[in-house]
Amino acid sequence: MTTRIVELRRSILKKNDELAATLRQRYATDGVLVLNLVSSPGTGKTAFLEPTLRELRARGSRVAALVGDLETDNDARRLAASGAPVRQINTHGICHLDAEMIDKHLAGWEGVELASLDYLFIENVGNLVCPSSYDLGESIRVALLSVTEGEDKPLKYPTLFNSADAAVITKMDIAEPCGFDRDLALKNINQIRPGIRIFETSAKTGSGMEEWLAYLEEMASRRPS
Repeated sequence: MTTRIVELRRSILKKNDELAATLRQRYATDGVLVLNLVSSPGTGKTAFLEPTLRELRARGSRVAALVGDLETDNDARRLAASGAPVRQINTHGICHLDAEMIDKHLAGWEGVELASLDYLFIENVGNLVCPSSYDLGESIRVALLSVTEGEDKPLKYPTLFNSADAAVITKMDIAEPCGFDRDLALKNINQIRPGIRIFETSAKTGSGMEEWLAYLEEMASRRPS
């Protein structure tokens, strides 16, 4: 039974990786920078993404977002207030998004064409384990960690942080009352992924957001024209 389960998982991941590779080529052809945001529940992905979408739009960028949750469209409605096209993906109990879900929702997204976008943000389901194994064809995988979660999260969940291209620490405005050890958190992230870009942010105060937006613009400028 164990062997059969392992083989089934390999088959599922192989199928996902093949479709993800197709999506990656499609993103490159259409010239859109795709970011996959991954964190545990309550880290503040939506609160972080709200000013990101709003500020990029204010600077003339064309942005959109896909939002993964088990149920409800609460986060999608919050993000849609930015004026960007947003589409909800409800997984109905599945703890991650996969390439097939992304492909399906892109295909049926009325009025949105990848070639018309500069950025596509994918807000993954709140989970530090399952999303780590599923490639969505993204250009950049972002691991988010809040000051309320503890500095050892990168050590406990190394697969996510090791596979990430950038890390974002959220809720820095409450770091002191939470007793957050900034230096230890940075050390732990770099222990798992040496040299990774790390952004210390607060969606509430705006701290660190300018550096994050500059990074996005830098990454977008590297896309093939």
